[in-house]
Amino acid sequence: MNRQLQEYERWRAEPQRFWLEAAQALHWTRTPTVGCDLSDAPNGRWFGDGELNACENAVDRHVAAGRGEHTALIHVSAMTHSERRISYAQLLDEVARLAGALRRLGVKAGDRVIIYMPMVPEAVFAMLACARLGAIHSVVFGGFAARELAVRIDDAKPTLILSASCGLEPGRVVDYHGLLCKAMEHANHQPSHCLILQRPQGPATLRAEIDIEWQEALRDAPRVDPVPMPAHAPLYVLYTSGTTGKPKGVVRDTGGYLVALAWSMPNVYGTNPGETFWAASDIGWVVGHSYIVYGPLLQGCASILYEGKPVGTPDAGAYWRIVEQYRVTTLFTAPTAMRAIKREDPDGKFMREARLDSLRALFLAGERADPDTVRWAAEKLDRPVIDHWWQTETGWPMVANALGLGLLPIKPGSPTRALPGYQIEVLDSEGCALPPNTQGELVIKLPLPPGCLPTLWNDPAGFHAAYLRAHPGYYTTGDGGHIDEDGYVHVMGRIDDVINVAGHRLSTGELEQALAGHAAVAECAVIGVADALKGTSPVGLVVLKAGIGVAAGSPAAATLVAELVRRVRDEVGPVASFQRCHVVTRLPKTRSGKVLRATMRAIADGRPFDIPATIEDPAVIDEIRAVLEVRHD
Repeated sequence: MNRQLQEYERWRAEPQRFWLEAAQALHWTRTPTVGCDLSDAPNGRWFGDGELNACENAVDRHVAAGRGEHTALIHVSAMTHSERRISYAQLLDEVARLAGALRRLGVKAGDRVIIYMPMVPEAVFAMLACARLGAIHSVVFGGFAARELAVRIDDAKPTLILSASCGLEPGRVVDYHGLLCKAMEHANHQPSHCLILQRPQGPATLRAEIDIEWQEALRDAPRVDPVPMPAHAPLYVLYTSGTTGKPKGVVRDTGGYLVALAWSMPNVYGTNPGETFWAASDIGWVVGHSYIVYGPLLQGCASILYEGKPVGTPDAGAYWRIVEQYRVTTLFTAPTAMRAIKREDPDGKFMREARLDSLRALFLAGERADPDTVRWAAEKLDRPVIDHWWQTETGWPMVANALGLGLLPIKPGSPTRALPGYQIEVLDSEGCALPPNTQGELVIKLPLPPGCLPTLWNDPAGFHAAYLRAHPGYYTTGDGGHIDEDGYVHVMGRIDDVINVAGHRLSTGELEQALAGHAAVAECAVIGVADALKGTSPVGLVVLKAGIGVAAGSPAAATLVAELVRRVRDEVGPVASFQRCHVVTRLPKTRSGKVLRATMRAIADGRPFDIPATIEDPAVIDEIRAVLEVRHD
C-alpha cells in the first residue's frame, strides 16, 4: 500500500496519537499530553496543555543545533536587481533585536501588531519578532489601499504598525507610507507608533511623534529571548475580506499550526533540512505565512523571498533562472502564474534553457488547476506537477499528492486524495451524503485537524455562521465538486460559481476545463449571467497564447469562438447552453491571481460594483465591460 494511504489509515485509527507523535518534531517548553480537547465542541482545540514559541522553533533551535551558518532566507528582487542571503544566525540576531525594539515601544504578549510591508526581509523579521514576544501579527497585503487598511486597523486594534516607505511594482513606486497615513486618518483606532523602513527608491517624510525610522528603533535595542506561549494562543490574524462591513479575521493558533506545518514539509512537499524551498507568493497571503516563513524555517530550509512577477520582470524565464541559480528543490506557485508563463512561452523555451536538475516537483494551489495547464507544465518540465487544495482557513493542504510519502497516480483536474486529519465528504444542499462522481458541496467532518482556524477574530458567532451552521458536524469549505471511485477529490470551484441553467446545475470548472483544452487558449473564465429565459446562462472569456495572432473582434476570432462553443457542446453537452464567448487580452485578477468572477458577473448583469482594492490592473475592467455590457437577450 502507498505510504500516503498508510498514513491516512494510521490517522483514522488513532487520530490523537497520530498528532501527538507529529508534535514531537517541535521544541516545547511544556510538552502536550492532550491532542484535541473536544470540550470546545463542535470543533475542538489542539494541544491545550502544551507551551512553546513559534520564533524559537523557526530560528533559535537551528542555531542551537549548530546550523547557524546555514542559509535561512534568500531575498531575490527583480525590481532592484539584487539579492541578499541571510543565515539562521543572522536571522536570529535581526529578529531578537527587533523584538527588543518592539518591547521598548510597549509591545507585549497578546498585543496585535499590523505589518504593512512589501516583499523585503524586514517583513519576515517583523513577523518572527512578534512571534518571539507572543504578540499577534496581522500582515496586510501591500496591494490593499487606505480604506481596507483602515478597516483592519479598527478591527485588530494594533499597539504598533510596521511599514515601509514604499513598495516596487513594474514601472512604478507604491507609496506605502502615504497609504498608511491616509488609512490612519480614516481609522478610529490609533496605534502608539509606526515603525517605518526607509527604502532608497522612495523615502518617506516621517511624521513627528508617531513615526520612527526602522534603524533608529533598532539602535541599542536589547536582544530578547522567546516568550513561551500556550499552544492555543493566537499566532496571527489574517483577514480574508472586509472591504465592506466587518472583516473576516482568520485566527491561527500557535501549537496546532506549527505541528501541521512541521508535518507537511517533509511529508507533503518532500523537502529536507538545508534544501531550498520556494513558494512564489506574497507574505500577505496564507501561502506566504505558511510556506515562505514558518514552514520552511521550521524545517531548516533556505526559503526564497521573491520581489517580482512570473512574467515581465523581465520575461517568462524568471522562475526557471531562480530555480537554477539557487538550486530550488520544490517550487510552489499559483496556476495563474503557470498560465501566464504558458501564454508567453508556450513552447517552454525558457525551461529548456535553464538547468532544472535540482527541481523535484512543481506544486500548484490557490485556485483550480485546469488539466491543460497541469499537462503542459508536466510535459515541459518533465517533473511531477502536483495540484493541491487548501484555504486561508485551513492554513495547510487538505488534499494533496504527498511527494514525501510516495506519489499516487496523478489525475489532471484532481488534487488527489485527502491528507491525514481531513475526512472529506460530499453533501447535497439538504445535508445528505452523495455517491461517488456526484457533484455537491465539499465538507470536512469535525473536528478540524491541527493548523485550521479555531475561530474568527472577535467574532465566534460569525465563525459558526460562515463555516459550521450549514451542515452540523461538518466544516463547510464553500467549494463544490465530487469524489470519484478511487477516493480522488475533484474541486470544481466555489459553490456560488455553480450555474443553474434552466434547472440544470453546471460547474464553471467543467466549462472552463473544456475551453482550456483548446490548443489556442492560454487561460479562461466562465461566469453565469442573468438570462430572462433560462435564469442563468454561461459566458466564456478566453485569453489566447502568445503568437496565435487572432485579434479580439476579428473574423478569425469569430471562427475561433465558434470552435470553442462546439467544443463545450461536445464535452459538456447541449445542456450547458453555451453560446457566448469572447476573446480578451487579459482577465481581471487580484494580485494573488484569483479571477474576479463576481465583478464580471455584476458587469454583465448591469449591477453596481466596486473595483476591488487588490485588483492587479484596474484598466482591464474597461475591456471586460466593453464585451460583457453588450446584451444578447
